[in-house]
This record gives sequence, structure tokens and C-alpha cells, in this order.
Amino acid sequence: MDKKKYEALCFRAKAGDILLKITRSEMEIGMKNVLFIASEAVPFIKTGGLADVVGALPKYFNKDEFDVRVMIPKYTCIPWEYREKMVYKTHFYIDLAWRTQYVGVFEMEYQGVTFYFIDNEYYFSGYQPYGDIRFDIEKFAFFSKAALSILPVIDFRPDVIHCHDWQTGLVPIYLDNFRYGNEFYRGIKTVMTIHNLKFQGTWDPKRVRDITGLPQYYFAPDKLEAYKDANYLKGGIVYADRVTTVSNSYAEEIKTPFYGEKLDGLMNARANCLSGIVNGIDYEDYNPLTDNKIERNYDVSNFRKEKIKNKIALQKELGLEENQKTMMIGVVSRLTDQKGFDLVAYVMDELCQDAVQIVVLGTGEEQYENMFRHFAWKYPGKVSANIYYSEAMSHKIYASCDAFLMPSLFEPCGLSQLMSLRYGTVPIVRETGGLKDTVEPYNEYEKTGTGFSFMNYNAHEMLATVRYAEQIYYDKKRDWNKIVERAMNKDFSWKNSAKQYEELYEGM
Repeated sequence: MDKKKYEALCFRAKAGDILLKITRSEMEIGMKNVLFIASEAVPFIKTGGLADVVGALPKYFNKDEFDVRVMIPKYTCIPWEYREKMVYKTHFYIDLAWRTQYVGVFEMEYQGVTFYFIDNEYYFSGYQPYGDIRFDIEKFAFFSKAALSILPVIDFRPDVIHCHDWQTGLVPIYLDNFRYGNEFYRGIKTVMTIHNLKFQGTWDPKRVRDITGLPQYYFAPDKLEAYKDANYLKGGIVYADRVTTVSNSYAEEIKTPFYGEKLDGLMNARANCLSGIVNGIDYEDYNPLTDNKIERNYDVSNFRKEKIKNKIALQKELGLEENQKTMMIGVVSRLTDQKGFDLVAYVMDELCQDAVQIVVLGTGEEQYENMFRHFAWKYPGKVSANIYYSEAMSHKIYASCDAFLMPSLFEPCGLSQLMSLRYGTVPIVRETGGLKDTVEPYNEYEKTGTGFSFMNYNAHEMLATVRYAEQIYYDKKRDWNKIVERAMNKDFSWKNSAKQYEELYEGM
């Protein structure tokens, strides 16, 4: 072969190689890998709204641009129907300070999303995911370190790791620590989502250092330490590239001393990286037209005739006075101070003088459980206290009631008001956090709004708002039905939230 031909061939081969490299890098740039790390996710394990977010949101990302996967602990209390479908991938051992711990890796695909489960029966056995904070501190230190340690062996390198609440607060810190010793971890970005700032995962710094094996460097007031305690959530907020919370209003509120849970200074310091994205609900699970848990299906076109049949069925089931015209107010909630039940307790007697029925579902603090039991005894046929939790009963309440009461002291996002809007049950809420962002107060002059709201945390202001809603319900039925119509036409599905998260990841 002559020299010119040889050089031409070499040039073409080189050009082809360059082209191949370019194409490959373009493909890599095009697809973004995202890993959700959390302590719970539906349908596997759920204690609150966090599980709904982690389990439902990944389904709604654009599959052509985002490969979103989820990692949670393999609790022994996950129902067997899911555990038996998990496929064993690998196992190895990690050092947790002076301990050596087993890490098993299981995998399962659910509704098109890949879930990874970290196995260690010492940490994840028992009847519930959380228990004693002293043990939980060690449990989630192990989980955070294990979650990062398995990445090189599962053939998935995320561009973004999305952490949720204090249980994963150590992930950004361990990631920072891992970068020094392993090139694999360099360049991975992190997002920290605060679902509820009240829960921070705090413990004695000496004990936490002994558990985590992290250098002394991290145990300083500008890093992991807060008010002489080690604080997992604070560490995550300091080291994450972006911080999000579950509504715009809550993102603003936590910069103030009242809502900031002693971290308002830090939230202000990170204000440039802090944003709020409202949660959604699964519009397939919560759909009055197809819901098999309710008496009669309906939608926005026929709710005037059909919704009332659910009310009559629920009155019958709960032993309430059967009257389709009586305004029925629903409550589905944890019965705690946070949810505003001290306000309800204060005016309950007054409220029961009105032409209303009150249906309560939930468990929580003993004083509120007994308060509702007392009023159910005092006003039979008018108040129904269901002191337990049932998914089926919650759907019946959303579908049957005319209004839904949610007078929260604070509410990062709230899901119940989104469900009640979906079912055409008019929310009555306090203007805080996600409630303020998702419920538009009724304006009788402009004929706008999807619910009723009050501003101050005051029992009689709440009562006045409930009575205003009663007035519209009884005296201006057409206006009331228009509120219901607007509520049912609102879109708080996960699609909207997913789009905003996509933009967030793209900007990182």
C-alpha cells in the first residue's frame, strides 16, 4: 500500500473514532440519570406523604430524557407480595466507623420504574420503619453510606442524587467525603428536599461521629452541628447543590423564626439555591369517575346528581341522620397540634349548633382522639368519630362530603386538600404553606376561587370561615356548585411537578 493511501485510511479511521466519541458524548449528555434515595415509597412502605412523592413522582418523568430510579431500605415489614418479587443482585461489606456491616442489594421493576432495596436485617427488621430515634440515627447513617457504596456495582451512575428528609441528610456529606478517595463520585450533584422541617434527626455529636466514622472536620457549626447537636438534615442542606421544599409558600415561610425550626438562618443563607415545588397526587388512584372504593362514580359533568348518592350511603354506613341536604364536613388527618385541632376543639360545641354533620377519620394524639369521641357521643347523628385509618374510608369521605376542613398551624404541602379538590369537596383551609398555594379563596364578587380560607391561627376566625361556607352552600347553591366545578377542573397531578423537577435537574 502506498504512503498516501495509508495516510488517508488513518485519517478516516481517526475521524470515525472522533465522530464515534462525539456521538457517544452527545447521547450521554442527552440522557440524565437521577437516583431518588429515601426512607419510604409507595406501594412498599408508607407512613406519610413522603412515600407518595417518592413512589409516584418517578413515573411521570420524560423517559426519553430522564432515567429516574429509586432506592429505599428492604424493611422486613414490606408486604410479602412485593418482597417475593425482589431479585437479588449482589452483596458486600462496608465499614461503618469500627463496625463491618453486610449490604445486600435487591432490585425490582414496578410500573416502569427500577427500585433498589438495601438489605440488612439488623437495621431493617421490625414491624415499622421507624422506632427509637437513638437506633434510627445509626440505621440511616448505615443506609446513607450503603446507598452510595452500591453505586459502582449496580451499573448505574447518577448525574443527580435526590435526597428526601433527614433520613438521607448524610448522603451529600458522605458524597463529599467519598470524592477524595474515588473518582467515580466526582461530579455527582445532589438535591435535598425538605418534606417537613420539624423532623431533623439530631443526636449527640460524639455518638454520631462514632456511628458514622466521619472526620471531625464535618462536626462544626457551619456543617453538621446545630446548637451543640449533630443534625442530619442540616448537614444535608449545607452540602446539597440545591435545596427544595414541597411548596413555594413553605420555602418562604421556613426563612422566618416561626416556621424555621431554628434553621431559619441557614435557610436564608441558602436562599439562592432554595425553591418550592408543590407535590401532586396520583390522578389514576384518586379519580371519582373510576374509583371502586366509592358508592357512585361521577365527574365534573354529573356531580350535581351523582355525588349526593355517596353522601346518603355514608350517612347510612356511619349512623348519621340521613338527609341529603345537610352540609357534611370531612376531616381526614393525623390528629395532632400541627393540623390545627386545638382550634377545632375550642369551637366544636358552637359548630355543632349549626346545620352541619362532621365526619372524622384518623389517629394521633390521645387528647384529640378522645375529643372527637366525646362529641360523637354528645351529638349522635351529627358527629362521626372514626379513630382509625382506612384507605377505603378516606376515599368515601372525599367523595361524600360537601366541604373538607384543614386548619393547619403549618403545612409544608398537604395532600388531603388536593384529594378533596379532585373529588369536588370544597376545602376550608388556613393560609399557610401548600394550602395557600393550592386553594384559591372564594371571591363572591368576581365569582372565582376553589375553596375558603382564613389567615390568622384563631379558632373564631376559622369558625367564621366555616359559617361563611355554610351560607354559600345553603343560600347560593349555584355559586357553590361553580366552586365545586372549578375545584374539579384544577390539575394537581404529578405531571406538573415532574416538569418542574426536570427543569431543576437540567439547570444543575
